Amino acid sequence: MASTETPASKGRGTVYPGYPVPKRKKGPRWGRIALVVLAGVVLIGLIAAGCGIAYISNLDDKLHRTDAFSGLGDRPGKSVAGSQNILVLGSDSRDGGAYNPKAKPNQATVKNERSDSIMVLHIQKDHKKAYIVSIPRDTYVSIPRLNGHGGAKSKINAAFAWGGIPLTVLTVEKFTGVKIDHVVKIDFNGFKGMTDALGGVDVTVDKTVTDPRSHRTFKAGVNHLDGTAALDYVRQRYGLPNSDFDRIHRQQIFLRALMQKAAGSGTLSNPVKLKRFLDAATQSLTVDNSFSLKDMALEFRKLRAGDISFVTSPHAGSEKINGQSVVVSDREKAIALWDSVEKDQVGTWLASNSASNVTRGS
Repeated sequence: MASTETPASKGRGTVYPGYPVPKRKKGPRWGRIALVVLAGVVLIGLIAAGCGIAYISNLDDKLHRTDAFSGLGDRPGKSVAGSQNILVLGSDSRDGGAYNPKAKPNQATVKNERSDSIMVLHIQKDHKKAYIVSIPRDTYVSIPRLNGHGGAKSKINAAFAWGGIPLTVLTVEKFTGVKIDHVVKIDFNGFKGMTDALGGVDVTVDKTVTDPRSHRTFKAGVNHLDGTAALDYVRQRYGLPNSDFDRIHRQQIFLRALMQKAAGSGTLSNPVKLKRFLDAATQSLTVDNSFSLKDMALEFRKLRAGDISFVTSPHAGSEKINGQSVVVSDREKAIALWDSVEKDQVGTWLASNSASNVTRGS
């Protein structure tokens, strides 16, 4: 049985080569674009500077807040000041979770929710590049004990179910050795409103496949997804050749399509469409207490969709452990990757690792 334990001095995770997003042409010169990518299946906050600080502050007020770092104790240090590591959680509340577009801000909860997507967004110190690293939710890890929860080995997404966001932060930090600066949780139901606000998005499917749960068929070729179809697309795992790994690819493909549509001039030049998109995005988000969308917009206003690369956290194969199928980590590759995140050298890591551009899939 392959071990998923990492050296005590490293505490690293696992990864496969990254998937860089191709450069896109610069948009119209009527205003600068601030692209804040905060989830995975993920938040995309697209803000035109012409909207003004007052409007951005208003969006900040709509965000749900939570104490993400409560009682964590000893945490990893930060090697490079100015870089940002943001934990992005895609939470699925199909079973009666917390997403409610009419809920008041600052009333976040994780009751009945599952973390179906776990990503670490690393933004370089110079703010010129960003990298999104997906960690498979079934990755077998040691979950620390916090506030009476955890203290056992299990799938990494169990941390969210057992101890909410704080235990998830602690688990990811122990797994990667990287300090998390901020947390953004987006409910998958939020994708519906975001997608519909943009008039839908297009994704390309290699082979016709039917989701046995939703009974929706995705045909080979280009599929135009409205909000409901987008939810089915990013949720499906059964009926796909590689199950959860194909779902991770789908989340990345959808996120890229959503970014490109949101960054298009058709959205930016349409105040009504832009407002609908931003409202849908902020209403479905929960962030840590110190997170500021306004600060993000000002700091990362030059970051564009083409400056973001995706890295899938791979595996050394799946195994049956304690009667459950889990993902086993390749710790050697992980050490190199997470060291590069900590040292703000992910670009160097990608230069020495083969990369592929996932723009279509199962």
